[in-house]
Amino acid sequence: MDKKVWDPNPPGSWSFDPPFDRDPVTGEDMEKIPFEEYCRKVFDPKKVWEKPEALKGWRHISSTMYILSPHVGATLAEFGAEVIKIEMPKLGDPMRHTSPFNEAYLWPETDHRPQVGTGMGYLHANDNKYFITLDYHAPEAKELYYDLIRISDSMAECYRPGTFYRWGIGYPQLKEVNPRLIYIYLGGFGNYGPRRYGGSYDILGQAVGGLAALTGWHEDFGGHPTKQTNWLIDWYSGLTGLIGVLAAAHYRRKTGEGTFIDLSQISCSTRATGYAFPLYGRFGVVRQRWGNWDTLLSVHGIIMTGKTDDPEHPNPQISVESRYVMVSAFQDEDFRELCYLIGRPDLWEKYCSHRERVKPEAQIEIYKALEEWAADKSRSEVVEILNNAGLIAVPVMSARDVYETEHFWERGTLRWVDDPIFGEVLVHGATVKMSETPPRVKWVWRPLGADNLRIYHELLGYPIPKLKELWEKGVI
Repeated sequence: MDKKVWDPNPPGSWSFDPPFDRDPVTGEDMEKIPFEEYCRKVFDPKKVWEKPEALKGWRHISSTMYILSPHVGATLAEFGAEVIKIEMPKLGDPMRHTSPFNEAYLWPETDHRPQVGTGMGYLHANDNKYFITLDYHAPEAKELYYDLIRISDSMAECYRPGTFYRWGIGYPQLKEVNPRLIYIYLGGFGNYGPRRYGGSYDILGQAVGGLAALTGWHEDFGGHPTKQTNWLIDWYSGLTGLIGVLAAAHYRRKTGEGTFIDLSQISCSTRATGYAFPLYGRFGVVRQRWGNWDTLLSVHGIIMTGKTDDPEHPNPQISVESRYVMVSAFQDEDFRELCYLIGRPDLWEKYCSHRERVKPEAQIEIYKALEEWAADKSRSEVVEILNNAGLIAVPVMSARDVYETEHFWERGTLRWVDDPIFGEVLVHGATVKMSETPPRVKWVWRPLGADNLRIYHELLGYPIPKLKELWEKGVI
């Protein structure tokens, strides 16, 4: 794949970036719209490196694994914080060893295992961090950890509840070392409660928190609860925890006091269910799965077309899967237009009010009619026909589709990072745009223990002979 030049409109595909020379609402020449040009200039991704960092001077200790808890530190680091990631000597974060379907690795992982790389699953939860090793079980580890905490603003950990406390590095002990410390625990069920010792992974969080029960098709359609393929709750929970850290920082600025934060991944999954629990509390109704159709709006869902945009492509992921379109026409006038467009004016006569067409039996009939109409059309054809009629329709886009869409590159949503160790790596850019202090990705990760000398010797002042002794004993 060419990392510098891409074809935004490959043969046989729909143009994902129509040439909007004019504002679709006002018809005004886009080049003459002052505010659009103003935004383009102040958020220009090329100017990011010329601007200061919002959290420069903040130091965060990341005693974390997998995605949930490391994501807190990675996001802080994107905003300029100095984040120090601690891993077990010779082993590292287990997430280093995950790489779906044996995808390409980045080398090396550690000087102990020079031919072993780190899997792509490690990306984005460890951006911009410094990497050191420390065995918390070793008697010497406590003092090393205390030295780090004394000069830090915040820390995150994700071990089983009470583990750090038993090792003498829990919040009550660290508060004595640094009263201003913001300590965030991120785990499955939290530090207290009947199920506090239950371990958790993203799929468990989706299942136990109530989210998986709402995802997928109902049994009446041959469906069952479905896990979101990506680790959705881990990423979401990490950002929720980050908000807690920043709120605690604001409180400390006013009072000088630190904070202990307890975040339950399961609770974040529950929060993501929306109105499911208020609905049950008021009416005793359990919210059901409804597949790719919105339960509150109709039409507002995803349909499958009969043809692919690229039937000759050698990759079946592209030749077969590019058949889905999101259609939105829930306003009365839009639904009427849609019905006449697909040759089913009877559906408009039958469901001319939204109250009627949002009912389950109505949606079943309407979406079936839409897919019958789309059975002899490709994804791009369906989108073009509906857009030309003034209706909202977009393709369900894969990673390849997004990669080939200029909009995401212009805004820096995707970018190539020239990593100082691994070379050019395609990454997500920081999602939030800030005019004065934009976040940024400087590097993707470092090998295990790569910054031991930088942190233990240059920052904390430990002499080289002492560090060599600790390394030989397996403490670092």
